[in-house]
Amino acid sequence: MARAKRTSFLATLTDPHSVITAIDSGLRFPEVVPVMREKYEAAIRQFASLVEQASSSDNLLELIRTPTIPADRRMALLKIFRRCVSGVCDTEATKKITTISTRSLVDNYGSTFKPISKLKEQFADLSDVFVSVLAVSIGEYDNRGQQGYVLTGQFFDWFEEQFEDHLTIEGPRGAGPDVELSTVIPGFQGSCPCDFIIRKKLDRSVVAVGFARYDSTRGGAQSDDRTGGNRGKVYMIRDFCQSTKKPLRILFLADGPGLANRDTWREAVNLDGMWDGNVRVTTLKLADKRVTLEWLTSEKSA
Repeated sequence: MARAKRTSFLATLTDPHSVITAIDSGLRFPEVVPVMREKYEAAIRQFASLVEQASSSDNLLELIRTPTIPADRRMALLKIFRRCVSGVCDTEATKKITTISTRSLVDNYGSTFKPISKLKEQFADLSDVFVSVLAVSIGEYDNRGQQGYVLTGQFFDWFEEQFEDHLTIEGPRGAGPDVELSTVIPGFQGSCPCDFIIRKKLDRSVVAVGFARYDSTRGGAQSDDRTGGNRGKVYMIRDFCQSTKKPLRILFLADGPGLANRDTWREAVNLDGMWDGNVRVTTLKLADKRVTLEWLTSEKSA
């Protein structure tokens, strides 16, 4: 196979920060304290009550993971459990009360649980400072992902205004399931979830596949892990297109201050221009230059 031509636009940029979109993450300290306290104080006091009732830390987890507690409140209690009892009990696992048993969690991770005697001592008298600090601690990542939703929404708005007569864009603007390519492209095999697809307005054919990410901060191992994943998507889609002679473009909407981190920026530069220019990486600020009707709809390789 001939070596693909590489023309990375991003490689020509000397200051990555100049093309990055700043999307604020929300409240700052100390303004966040009363907001998080209002959100979590009731759950903290219920957790203290359950600690008082529990005969062991194992039993405490069992009391929390009961279906009689509403799901939203149960999630808050599980966040507190992770912060105060066992940091290895990830809420993505502990919230699955019908598929993962408490017995399994205790058998495998119970050795990391803080003793109930210590918890009873710590939660016996809830001072204002204790409640406030714990509320901010468990709510630290509540806005995680929100910047990505804002980025996707702004890009969708820009795209629809720019190409309303020619193209449509589909995908979740906020939280929602990814678009599996096998459900929108006939003959596509395997799992390849994407964030959005672009179609021709006239015949509804898919012309581009999109992946979006906003990095507030990124680098090191996390960036290394993602590099392999992004390249894998490119190779999978490229192989399908080469075997079916179907033209497709791949668009990575990447943005945020973390994009400028050395490893992450290098990854973006290396992706940009892959597969004879059929792959492009853009920030929101660069969209006017990088996301064009000609590039998206050309029947030939870029």
